[in-house]
Amino acid sequence: MTYTFKPGDPCWVDLFTSDPDRSIAFYGELLGWTAEAAGPEYGGYITFSKDGKAVAGGMRNDGSSGGPDQWTVYLQSADAEATAATAAQRGGQVVLPAMQVGEMGSMAILGDPGGAGIGVWQPQAHTGFEAIGTVGDGKWIDHVGHPSWFELHTPAYDDSLRFYREVFGWQDPFTVSDAPEFRYTTIHSVTPMLGGVMDSTAFQPAGAPGGWRVYFGVEDVDTAVKTLVGLGGSVEREPENTPYGRLAAVRDPSGVAFSLGGNTV
Repeated sequence: MTYTFKPGDPCWVDLFTSDPDRSIAFYGELLGWTAEAAGPEYGGYITFSKDGKAVAGGMRNDGSSGGPDQWTVYLQSADAEATAATAAQRGGQVVLPAMQVGEMGSMAILGDPGGAGIGVWQPQAHTGFEAIGTVGDGKWIDHVGHPSWFELHTPAYDDSLRFYREVFGWQDPFTVSDAPEFRYTTIHSVTPMLGGVMDSTAFQPAGAPGGWRVYFGVEDVDTAVKTLVGLGGSVEREPENTPYGRLAAVRDPSGVAFSLGGNTV
């Protein structure tokens, strides 16, 4: 199946890791991924696949950038350079200016008004995910081992929504809730939805920056959490049933945050 991503859609994720070998082993055991490293012309970039379909990337964090180990979400753009320029004019920061990545495409890294980093991807040979799960009406579909939901937690909720509308052209977000204790907007108003934006002021310490979180689908969330702990990961929030499926917030052995999701039990 070929996926068509619109500008502003989450289209790729990659892992910045100080221990690539351990990360390959960890995500291989947890999510059933295989890994293949590119040649030196691409800096040894790792492509993670599930059942032969590319689902994520990875690269070594050698410490030179000063950035932490983390997952980065990339939104599609028709013109990475223009997107970065617009971001700078709309209250964002250009962390990494637009650059060509061989024949694969062009990328940039931005900072949004809430302090969250977000990648930009202008596709050429690499068009994005070759497999992705979907979530709708609390049901997770074709999700096992696949990235399935992409969620921004931000202390600058209104400014961030405006930023993504103006910079990435989000046209049809849908407000799930606007109550003070739970403010949430989905990226799309139609199924399949790909992710959402949550006001984090109710649960994050004052002054904490925002961040994007990737949800990876698993067959059984509770079993996956036990496997994760056995592999050296840790649990931020134990598995729980929600209106959006059974979810758990976790970290890998390097401390990188992500979430696991699946159908309720």
